[in-house]
Parts: sequence; structure tokens; C-alpha cells
Amino acid sequence: MPVGVAFSLLAYLLYSCCDAIIKGFGTSLTVFEIAFWTALFSFLPAIFTKPKGEHWRQLHHMRHPWLVHLRSVTGVIGNLCIIYAFTHIPLAEAYSIAFLAPIFVVALSRMFLHEDVTWQRWFFLGASFLGVLLVVRPGFRELQLGHLLALGAALMGGITTTTLRKVAPVEKRVSLLGFPLGYIVIVNGILMLPTFHWPTPEEFALLLAIGGLGGTGNIVFIAATRRSPVSQIAPAQYSQILWAIIFGFIFFHEYPDAIAYCGLVVVAFGGILNVMSDETRIRIFSRLSVFGPASAAAEISPPLGDDALTPADPPHHQAVAGK
Repeated sequence: MPVGVAFSLLAYLLYSCCDAIIKGFGTSLTVFEIAFWTALFSFLPAIFTKPKGEHWRQLHHMRHPWLVHLRSVTGVIGNLCIIYAFTHIPLAEAYSIAFLAPIFVVALSRMFLHEDVTWQRWFFLGASFLGVLLVVRPGFRELQLGHLLALGAALMGGITTTTLRKVAPVEKRVSLLGFPLGYIVIVNGILMLPTFHWPTPEEFALLLAIGGLGGTGNIVFIAATRRSPVSQIAPAQYSQILWAIIFGFIFFHEYPDAIAYCGLVVVAFGGILNVMSDETRIRIFSRLSVFGPASAAAEISPPLGDDALTPADPPHHQAVAGK
């Protein structure tokens, strides 16, 4: 197994552990408190992903400020949506719906980045969608708010990823790290005030664990992108479906039925074929890692559109993108 693939599998295991811990909170903490503390604690490991040539005082030096802010806003909304989904519906169902994000990525890339999309890609995405229908079965089961918000998280993830593909190669990483962090901490810090109560020592320990595991996962994921092509490491995200089944069974007594298992297999199979069907550079959707996808995209995505005609800043982006 290539080292990059092994690293990506480890990163997604760490992300899945974060998701399972979040689900364990249930309703003991509001989604705003969970988002606030986990983002705050995730920043500690994320500091190590900052390039040596950049400084936090350069945070506001941006080539596409509106797109960076858009990415931050969609990140906040998507983060809240998926946290609510994790705490209110089974993990496997939340994952299956969240993995619809590539459909939104492809559609948005076609509309705004003018990418060509083959019929094979649409077929694989359609298969994933049918798999989600088998898992959720709308019309045969009562849909909860968590299902709808998981879909909202997929939409926000699609917008975030598409925006990142445009800005990550040419923006400083401190901007891509700092602004989403600031948005999540400030917005959730305000929204949690009406019902705020200090977490217990045990809850603080779990929140710190989420931040540490998620931030470490981001570092490992970026290491994966430096060692293997994205077409090899992207399918590793679907290993989270397996972890969702395992964690759901062990910790939360969640037992998908036979039809749901078939749907999960179809979701994973269609998703893996989708990311392997061409040399797509960044179609990776990660819910919790505010920092990981941005940093990874900065490593592996070439400038798009008009940005491809002008020098990228900082210089190491050009060197990496030219591989």
C-alpha cells in the first residue's frame, strides 16, 4: 500500500473518531458550543501546517477576499448542519447523505469553473444518489431534521470545495486557516451565549480530544497529499462508512438493515469510481476538518482561470502545482 494511501486512511479514521465523540454528546451541549470548542482546540495542531514563509499578520492579504469569506461562511453553516446530524440520526445515515457533496461539487464546477463532466462521472454520481435513497428511503420512513441538515451539509461542502479549488492555490494558507477559524469561533461564540453553561471536566476532555484528533488528522491528511496522487487517496474517505457502522454498533446500538447495507455499499462503490474516473485534483469532502481540505488544496491544485496567467503567491504554490 502506498504511504500516502495509508496516511489518508489514518486521517479519515481520526476524523471518524471525532464524529463518534460528537455523537456521544447528544443534546448535553448545543451544536454551537460543540462547534465553538472543537474549532478552538483544532487550531492548536493546525498551527504546525502554516508554511514557514507566511505570518499571521498577512492574514488579510488576499487575492479573492469575497471568495475566502464565502468559503468561511459555508464552512460555518456546513459544520453546524453536520454536527446536528451526527447528534440526532445514525452515523451511517449521516455519512451517506454527506457523501452527496461530490454531486454538488461536480454541478458547481460545471457551472462556475466550466469543467467538462463526462457521462461516466454523472453515472457514478447517480449511483451514489440511488445508494443514499436505499439508506434513507424517503416516503417509506419518517425523515427527521437531521436528514435534511445532513443534506444541507453536503450542499455547503460542495460550495466550500468548489470555492477552495479556485482560491487555495493562490491565497496564503494563513488566510485559508485563519478566516474559517475566526468565523466559527465568533459566530458560534455569539450563538451559544443564550444557553451557555461551562462544560464539565469530562466534556472538556472530550472536546479537547476532538480538537486534537481532528487537527492531527488534518496534518496527516496533508502529508498524504504530498506522497500520493489525489486519485489514490480520495477513495479513502469512504472508509468512514465502515467506521460509522462499527462505531454505531459498538457505542450507540445502531443496526442498519439489509437494504441500508446495500445502499451504503452502492454509495461507497459509486463514490470511489467517481474519484478514480479521471485526474480530478480535489473532490474531497471533509466535514469536521476546517483546515485540512484548504491546506491540501493549496498543495495539489493548480491555479484556475485568470489566476493561471499570473504568478501565484507564495512561490511554493507554483512549484507544487507544476508537478
